[in-house]
Amino acid sequence: MTDIILSALASLLAPMHFLFLLMGTMLGLVVGILPGLGGIAGLSLLLPFVYGGDPTLVLPMMIGLLAVTNTSDTFPAVLMGIPGTSSAQATILDGFPLAQRGEAARALGAAFSASMIGGLFGAVVLTASIYAARPLILAVGFGEQLMLILLALTMVGMLTGASALKGLVSCGLGLLLGSVGVAPATGEYRLAFDTVYLSDGIPLVIVGLALFAVPEMVDILRRRARISSVPELGSGTLRGFAETLRHKWLVVRCSAIGTLIGALPGLGGSVTNWVAYGHVVQSVKDRDLLGKGDIRGVIGPESANNSDNGGALVPTLMFGIPGSGSMAVFLGGLVLIGVEPGIGMLERHLDLTFIIIWSLALANVIGAGTCLFLARPIARLTLVPFMLLAPFMIAIIYFAAYQASRNWADLAALFALGVLGMYMKRFGWSRPALLIGFVLAMRLDAAVYQSVQVYGMSFLERAGVQVILALIAVSVFLAMRFKPAREPLTPDGPHAPARIAPQMIFLGAIIACVVYVIYESSQRTFLASVFPMSAALVSLALLCALAAAFMRIRNRPSYLFYDSEREWKDHERPVHGDLHYQAWMLGLIGAVAVAGFVLGVFAFIAAFLKLKAGVAWHRAALAASGAIAVLAFLSHVFVLDYPGGLLQRLIELPWPLN
Repeated sequence: MTDIILSALASLLAPMHFLFLLMGTMLGLVVGILPGLGGIAGLSLLLPFVYGGDPTLVLPMMIGLLAVTNTSDTFPAVLMGIPGTSSAQATILDGFPLAQRGEAARALGAAFSASMIGGLFGAVVLTASIYAARPLILAVGFGEQLMLILLALTMVGMLTGASALKGLVSCGLGLLLGSVGVAPATGEYRLAFDTVYLSDGIPLVIVGLALFAVPEMVDILRRRARISSVPELGSGTLRGFAETLRHKWLVVRCSAIGTLIGALPGLGGSVTNWVAYGHVVQSVKDRDLLGKGDIRGVIGPESANNSDNGGALVPTLMFGIPGSGSMAVFLGGLVLIGVEPGIGMLERHLDLTFIIIWSLALANVIGAGTCLFLARPIARLTLVPFMLLAPFMIAIIYFAAYQASRNWADLAALFALGVLGMYMKRFGWSRPALLIGFVLAMRLDAAVYQSVQVYGMSFLERAGVQVILALIAVSVFLAMRFKPAREPLTPDGPHAPARIAPQMIFLGAIIACVVYVIYESSQRTFLASVFPMSAALVSLALLCALAAAFMRIRNRPSYLFYDSEREWKDHERPVHGDLHYQAWMLGLIGAVAVAGFVLGVFAFIAAFLKLKAGVAWHRAALAASGAIAVLAFLSHVFVLDYPGGLLQRLIELPWPLN
């Protein structure tokens, strides 16, 4: 195996392979800096371009992107107090006060060095797990695979989000979305509404962008914020690096926490960040400065949120069960390039496994070094108001969505699921749980069919199946018994018993959709309907329990009534609501329908910059022309076709307007 390890490193250091790793790392740094994207959206943007690519080139690019997103997201967290991704939430508590005191460079130096060490720690754990997991994986049969998927879904639902009920329902919704298309057992179409587009299922790219990129961008737009509000970094970068080394055992402990939580399906991200911060609070002696600008409050969470990638890759590569939302998208990327996780990964693709490990380690070193070296110019770039960047980012998201299947319906699906993601974010429903349920739906469907076909119901008698069933029962019990309380609640807090009507309307819409799935599934044969029918019935039961809980406690504060808009202070109240920005996105689709994608994007960017950002018309048109030039370049290099509109049908236009 040593030969394979060294061969993987030599392969990765070859010029072309290293170039792809470097491109992925740089893209990941950009994704982390721009609020509203993050690893899930960034990788979703990349997926259309990796289809059918050489795995030895594509895998370093994808891992490079994932590895450093949690490194560069520290810029907006420290400089502005807005997390670039959910993984930087706890970093804000001490990082932003340090920046306000003029010690931003010190905070960034500590954060980047801790991130690098945490990422390397995760790579070491992933390497060790391969040696330990190979004999275990070879003993896993169809029944155990089915139970492992159920265990993962249970943990995802119970441990993500503020409410276990909402988390489990979100998993169920993901399973139902994932069942759209062809039934693997019979080849029948399910929930396709007699359309060709839905017959192949909803593309993963669309789901990832809609649930994560669109809601985050709309939220930041409504805040009318800059990426940063701290113009000067101050000094102390090397001091921050030295402090990370001085608190080396804190780094090791928090890195271990990150890898452990990352390996639990559905966690990672913000959960890792907050647990690590909680460990810092509990383990240090002098706590007076924590939350007010203590460097340890930066070091702990940052070391944990980079190490969790190594932990999350363990179930992803070993069992094909994503350890986090970003790993769910990565799992889809593996399928696109013809790489099978699980037994196939460790038997036939062991060289690729070690390429992933080396990519993870090298990307963390490159990413941290780049952030330290470019900290000052990047900090100046983050002073740009987000309103100026938003139309370009929205155009990129719609561009990537269209590349999913190059069908006009991609744009409509992105908008519809984007609206769903916006209200899930607002009302506290777990979007990672839905994404992981969506990714695992096809595998769970196939696992049910294979287990019943191979073993019949006797698969429940297998020792491995019974052990995992016991783990499922224990995980549910512990989650219900020991889930921390969400009180204290205040009359004016985010959980106040106000504005219940929008949440009840949202809940009613979800119930109606699930009831329709039950009706539609009843029209199919048993093997085609057993999976969506089972998922829908369980989801409906949970939804009814949630509705009953709503009615029972509607006059009292409760985390079930979470509404993110209640968190906004009076001076932060947005001028426009969700519907305003939904109308802008519909306007983009309408412009594309009339004038085609290229001209439609030009009109959208120019209008947005003028009307929302207050840019003069000639400057707005010039900026929009730059976007058109980029689209033309991409069209030429990647041989891409853009959706046409009514104008293209009536008039023959030159490239790239055609």
